[in-house]
Amino acid sequence: MTLRFLTAGESHGPGLTAILEGLPAGLALEAETIHRDLARRQKGYGAGPRMKLEEDVAVILSGVMEGKTTGAPLALFIENKDHERWRGREIPRFTIPRPGHADLSGVLKYGYDDLRPALERASARETAARVAIGAVCRQLLAQFGVQVGAYVASIAEISADLEDMPLEERIRRGLENDVHCPDAQAAVAMQERIRSVMQEKDTLGGVIEGVALGLPPGLGSFAQWDRRLDAQLAAAVMSIQAIKGVEIGPAFANTRLPGTQVQDPIDLHEGMLVRPTCRSGGLEGGVTTGQPLLVRAAMKPIATTLTPQRSVDLASGAKVDTRYERSDFCPVPRAVVIVEAMMAFTLANALLEKLGGDSLTEMLPRFTSLRQARLSDLHLRDDDPRFWPPS
Repeated sequence: MTLRFLTAGESHGPGLTAILEGLPAGLALEAETIHRDLARRQKGYGAGPRMKLEEDVAVILSGVMEGKTTGAPLALFIENKDHERWRGREIPRFTIPRPGHADLSGVLKYGYDDLRPALERASARETAARVAIGAVCRQLLAQFGVQVGAYVASIAEISADLEDMPLEERIRRGLENDVHCPDAQAAVAMQERIRSVMQEKDTLGGVIEGVALGLPPGLGSFAQWDRRLDAQLAAAVMSIQAIKGVEIGPAFANTRLPGTQVQDPIDLHEGMLVRPTCRSGGLEGGVTTGQPLLVRAAMKPIATTLTPQRSVDLASGAKVDTRYERSDFCPVPRAVVIVEAMMAFTLANALLEKLGGDSLTEMLPRFTSLRQARLSDLHLRDDDPRFWPPS
């Protein structure tokens, strides 16, 4: 069994629809968990004015009876409250593409006579549906003791001091301020930097770190390129609007060190195979090691700026400046829960692939019997096998 989801809807249309297929039967869904994550997506220092207009609530349309999943596809609907302000209105044709958006690429691909269909669907408004899906996957992972969290590691040139802070504490402290940064001193500096960029009529990007705790070893595979869990996580996180770089663990920092300093030595302690470090980010060969998993996502400064940028009016051919559409000044804090959602979906899918089963009651016993990093769980031969014996 594998999970998959689809979303539909436009930024200013009636609403967003999400369908999640492959959930096992018997999972108790708490609507409050979904709504809490949707609220987190709308809050964050540097958010644009639309966040004050929407109050996202996910309505479950199918796949749940008496509060538990049935194994059928789960359908969710999130109303766009801002739709009423647009419905039936005549709006000026949008013909000036904004650099950094899907405006021009959408016209080149689909041949639109107006840019709006591209920006309506490409908008980050779509991530509300992803967050709802991720909240459901988070509840599934919780049944197996797996926790997914994220936080802001840097905004612009300001970086948090996280070196000696445990991952659990980073997740918890990241929820204590509106830039979602675990380092309180850095959080204040980030707020000030965002305030200044508002005055400059510009935007800022940053780095988000996503963490998964409690994962068993053995999720993912090196047998095929598309089954490598690091590849799946990178694709899932990179699919988020404005995310332009993904690394597993301190991958780019590792490139500046010799190989002996970036591997995680293997030791034996009371029968358990342990690692004193986690430079691999919790994955080796596309497979989880049982260590904490760390994904770092680089989010570019959002492309919509109050300061006009050079462009061309595609209707007249005239060289013109862009026109401002309301947007965030810094989307990084709001994107934290979106990174969590895409990680939760990917990890839930990997867990289902490992365990199989159509219901939670089938999966839970299989989880407890998974091979762990115990020496006694491994049964290696002590003789020399014949490699590739002749037929």
